[in-house]
Amino acid sequence: MAAATVLSLDSLPSDPLLLILSFLDFRDLVSCSLVSRRLTELTGHNPLWKRLCQKHWLLTEADKGQRGQSWRELFHDFYVDFGRYIDYYSTLKKAWDDLKSYLGQKCPRMIASLKEGAKEDELDAIEAQIGCKLPNDYRCSYRIHNGQKLVVPGLMGSMSLSNHYRSEDLLDIETAAGGFQQRKGMKQCLPLTFCFHTGLSQYMALESTEGRTRSEIFYHCPDQLAQDPSAIDMFITGSSFTEWFTSYVQNVVTGEYPIIRDQIFRYVHDKKCVATTDNITVSVSTSFLPELSSVHPPHFFFTYRIRIEMAKSALPESACQLDSRYWKITNANGNVEEVRGPGVVGEFPVMTPGKVHEYASCTTFSTTSEYMEGHYTFHRLKNKGEVFDVSIPRFHMVCPPFRESMARSNSNGGTSNWRKATKYTLMAINHCH
Repeated sequence: MAAATVLSLDSLPSDPLLLILSFLDFRDLVSCSLVSRRLTELTGHNPLWKRLCQKHWLLTEADKGQRGQSWRELFHDFYVDFGRYIDYYSTLKKAWDDLKSYLGQKCPRMIASLKEGAKEDELDAIEAQIGCKLPNDYRCSYRIHNGQKLVVPGLMGSMSLSNHYRSEDLLDIETAAGGFQQRKGMKQCLPLTFCFHTGLSQYMALESTEGRTRSEIFYHCPDQLAQDPSAIDMFITGSSFTEWFTSYVQNVVTGEYPIIRDQIFRYVHDKKCVATTDNITVSVSTSFLPELSSVHPPHFFFTYRIRIEMAKSALPESACQLDSRYWKITNANGNVEEVRGPGVVGEFPVMTPGKVHEYASCTTFSTTSEYMEGHYTFHRLKNKGEVFDVSIPRFHMVCPPFRESMARSNSNGGTSNWRKATKYTLMAINHCH
């Protein structure tokens, strides 16, 4: 009987072993390197570390050539510097790279306002100063860019109406620490953004206290009906820094948030919200303004931007002028209001082939949502007796999720109001869709 063949790592060919090792993460590769001399040799194979450098640190051949290091050495150096952020670094670095690439084409002056990344010991010093730990994803992003210089326009978006302007800067860590809140109602909250014109900020909760969840991001909204100044409601804008920042960047780089006059405007456009009548197309985008809204009393303020465009292919005799508008407004309770009036915001635009007319208006309502639809009435320039209607597509405005103040909830039966508010907001969202 022939003797059984004994296999060992030393006798196995390298290619299948390297293939197996290519499925391992860096921690497993390090562990394998301690098993035997053969595995120590194989786990040092540069293509294995190239994949990991690309996955975790987004490094390229150009980065490797510039540094003159092996892939394994590159991984080691980045891990020493950013290892605690390895779960966040690639996501946040890609977001920053995508944002800078887009802004470099659309509004390059905003790139100049970005600050270099903070150092690790600077973030440690801020934690010691405020007495709270910063979330790791926030720290990671600030290692890449320490916010922006205090300039206008702000990186985190603008909004403009006839008598109202908002533009939010992404605060650097030192300025943010100066605005760290310890007062009742806003304990352990760090400002992320700031608007010079309105004083508006988005805050991040650094501790789970006063009804907030750690890392939650929100606009604060004082309860105007409460006598207690610590009764502060919240319009919630994110569950974590990563989710908040990457979703914002996604809206910017996909064109969801338009660039207008070299600024990012936070209008949201539903791609279904377009209607074409003959040669005229009407589309609508909307935006919620937390600084002009409140939960108590219920007062929700929206602005909407309308684009009216006549097709370039339209015949010259199609030229027309807008005479009037008609709106049908339905709130979350099903109540309907109808509005008729001359022109649009005091204007009577003339439409010719290829002409675009845009304007912004606003509305307020006391339920958490409403939708609007209607039509414009035009007449032909060559024949004023030829009058026709152009449809305005139905567009929805839904208040973001909000949470009532613990101070108010505690005085009205515990958390019942918070549950009612959350349920009501979700019902309104479902109603609109």
